Amino acid sequence: MGARWSGATWLWALAALTLLRLAAAWWLPPAPDEAYYWVWGRALSLSYYDHPPMVALWTAFGSAVAGDTALGLRLLGPLGVAAASLLLADAGERLFPGRQAGPWAAALLNATLLFGAGAVLMTPDTPLLVFWCAALWALARLQASQDGRWWLAFGLLAGLGLLSKYTTVLLGGGVVLWLLLEPGARRWLADWRLWAGGALALLVFSPVILWNARHDWVSFAKQGGRAGATATGSALRYLGELVGGQAGLATPIIFLLCVAGTVAACRLWWRRGEGAAAAGLLAAITVPTALLFLWQATGSRVQGNWPAILYPTACLAAAGCLGARWARWRRPGVALGLGLTLLVLVQAAFAPLPLPRRSDPTLARLGGWAEFAATLEAERAARGAAFIAAEEYGLASELALHLPPATRVVALGDRWDLFDLAAPPPGGTGLLVRSERRGGPPLWPGAVEEGGVTRARHGIEAERYRLHRVVVPADAAAPPLVLLPARR
Repeated sequence: MGARWSGATWLWALAALTLLRLAAAWWLPPAPDEAYYWVWGRALSLSYYDHPPMVALWTAFGSAVAGDTALGLRLLGPLGVAAASLLLADAGERLFPGRQAGPWAAALLNATLLFGAGAVLMTPDTPLLVFWCAALWALARLQASQDGRWWLAFGLLAGLGLLSKYTTVLLGGGVVLWLLLEPGARRWLADWRLWAGGALALLVFSPVILWNARHDWVSFAKQGGRAGATATGSALRYLGELVGGQAGLATPIIFLLCVAGTVAACRLWWRRGEGAAAAGLLAAITVPTALLFLWQATGSRVQGNWPAILYPTACLAAAGCLGARWARWRRPGVALGLGLTLLVLVQAAFAPLPLPRRSDPTLARLGGWAEFAATLEAERAARGAAFIAAEEYGLASELALHLPPATRVVALGDRWDLFDLAAPPPGGTGLLVRSERRGGPPLWPGAVEEGGVTRARHGIEAERYRLHRVVVPADAAAPPLVLLPARR
């Protein structure tokens, strides 16, 4: 990779990275949350308790194409991220023409662990980042062409982002701030196409509003309750975790470039230099969201994936607003990021380093699920149980994805009340699997402990579980029980 990109180099690099991600998506076992979203895809709804429905639609489409496999439920992730990279590259070229800001911004973003390795996994953040980048592309086209019809495209893409994750509202808030503060953009406030784009975003998002209205607004309450939440830890601890975690997930050099680029965008906007309006757009989207996460960290932990939405605009700022002194760090930043991404994927797939659970998050989330399911199936058959049950939604979903289709999985807990899934018939005897990390007695009334099993990868323990004999009660006051879909 030289100081400048050629079109062929850029496209070949993206194609190779996409093939690597598809190979990893095929090889790596699904994480519990991914298996949970696979259940969503088999029980499609207008929305869900945890998130809007886009991730369910993506898993449903991928599974329809490639089956109920790891590649099937992840298929649209690597493909969507490739498309988002092309759109982000075009956005950078239009916001900062002649600086090769687009290819470098896309390269920096793809070299972060959040985007590089995260694109292999199917979570709500995957379609969120795809539509976030696509919406930024529409804004860049708007700024470059001054054609108000791009507000309609932005509204559609922002609406699709809202169908992915509620944090897309922060993108809209940043755009509103830019419209109010940027002198050259205020004229759009009198243009009907801006308001039509907003109405289009709301229309696309309306199924989620309808679902929440029918379910006592539970999803809005759950996610809205995170803002301003307080915990028992110190603010310094949470702030340190946030900054240190982001430096690791973005990779150190790219993190510094993103911070420096955002500062440079703010200075350029303030001083009204060349490209000030474009820099202001990036600053208005990035800075308030970053401040929101910093404020949240003064009272509670910010999950590492939440700030991922900062990096598309921050990478554009790093590529388009920094001078030559900083530009020389692009190449080592991309090289380090891609190298770390490859190491993470190799460890997740082959575990060449025999790390314990506390040092290897890939072991805890991905390790040994197929073998564990086979062990549980043997235990079920030996005990004559009719089904296998689990309290943890991720564990139950993993079992449904890995067990033979003839072995039904029963999930229990309040969240399953919101799914249109059948209940198991009363009187059946089953085997409840419960992690030893869970405190207190089982939620299942009358559960009787009968031994335990261990999930492991290459002989290294990932988790221990207790087994309990259970009977489906006829009592309506029992915790909600549902039959999860079986693998096809």
